[in-house]
Amino acid sequence: MARDIVYAKSEEGGDLAVIDVTNPAFTLAPSEAELGSMAEQYIREAGRREEMPEALREALRNSMLGRGLMSATETYLDGMSTYLLKLGPENLGKGATPIDQRIAASFPAFTTRLRLQDMSRLLAEGLAGTMAVERRRPLCLLSIAGGPASDSWNALIQLRVEHRGLLGGRKIAIAVLDRDEKGPAFGVRAVEALCAPAAPLGGLRIGFTHFYYDWSDVSRLREALETTQSGEAICGISSEGGLFEYGSDDEIVSNLRALHGGTAGDAVVIGSVTRYGGPVRASVATNRFLTRPRTMEGFRRLAEAGGWKTQAAVERPFSFNLRLVKV
Repeated sequence: MARDIVYAKSEEGGDLAVIDVTNPAFTLAPSEAELGSMAEQYIREAGRREEMPEALREALRNSMLGRGLMSATETYLDGMSTYLLKLGPENLGKGATPIDQRIAASFPAFTTRLRLQDMSRLLAEGLAGTMAVERRRPLCLLSIAGGPASDSWNALIQLRVEHRGLLGGRKIAIAVLDRDEKGPAFGVRAVEALCAPAAPLGGLRIGFTHFYYDWSDVSRLREALETTQSGEAICGISSEGGLFEYGSDDEIVSNLRALHGGTAGDAVVIGSVTRYGGPVRASVATNRFLTRPRTMEGFRRLAEAGGWKTQAAVERPFSFNLRLVKV
């Protein structure tokens, strides 16, 4: 049975659901066979797609999810549009159109929701051991190109559900490094709602800071690490659908080196890597997002050049979802 859903104000002033992947209203649990079947169907249907008629283009421009997808052509999907995809068709809210419902029920949206579950799980599991030993040490979660940082707050929810004593009395901070302001602004409101007395993070005091960041300028990352005192904190860094999917090889390595130098030895990095394969090829042909597909071996070499190695990995149709630790 689904628990009550927490809501926070959207930029437009309406109520927007705050994703909690431990709540059955948002949880996904497909089998490998089911995912494989869905991927095959997606590839077949992508091969039959024809030129989009103008009437459909107009309908997309008038839908909240369609606008974001169309503006992301040959670039990237912004943080709030990505967040809306993760809500699922049942939780889009009153402003959703039938086209929004169809987009939210699509296979790429389904796997984006699954990616969030993987990210928050990998982050929580990567932090729990150190937190159990270091009971009073501050916790800092850095989200690179994270929009509202839903992976960060979901990791905290999972830690509270599964390791309740690890968060109480601890200084907790979320820092989002992103060029966009709308996603982090919603993140502030979402975390405030989650920290209300009866909410999943009720009673906790969580700082939330946004740093403007373009990952081509690593000096700004170093400044953020110093400002957040990440070198002394238990530090979990994440980039879901961000740096490892869109960044160049040099940008990935330089960011990983900066993170290595600015954090303690027990820091962890969580990220999704676009993978080669049929679903990604079909998606590129349809959506034309500028991700950079890589093999696991290819990304492993980049990670090691930056001072990190893979500790855990989850293979999904569109991505490898990874946890890195220092070499």
